[in-house]
Amino acid sequence: MSDEIDFHLGKRMRRRRRLLGLTQQQLADACGVRFQQIQKYECGANRVSAARLWKIAGALEVQMNYFFEGLAEAASPPATRDESADLVRTYHALGERPRRRLVEVARALGRDDAA
Repeated sequence: MSDEIDFHLGKRMRRRRRLLGLTQQQLADACGVRFQQIQKYECGANRVSAARLWKIAGALEVQMNYFFEGLAEAASPPATRDESADLVRTYHALGERPRRRLVEVARALGRDDAA
């Protein structure tokens, strides 16, 4: 999942940089890094620290949230351990018939996702 986030941030960075007509070198100079580092950020090969992202946002004249727009749909976090344990406890508290129905629903949802 983190690779998807890194790629998304890099894509947004590249899009904004090009919109402003900046080269990778110009953005790198504004942020205090080498242009190769900007290349790595833009292709998602390297992660961007919060401090560096702050500098990049300033150089690209955007708010920090610009980089995360559109990400929520693509990268929803997996269930936490507490949620999983709660789901198992709730499942076992059900009677046999509701459990079978729940399993059928889960299988149907899995087939829908696979299709």
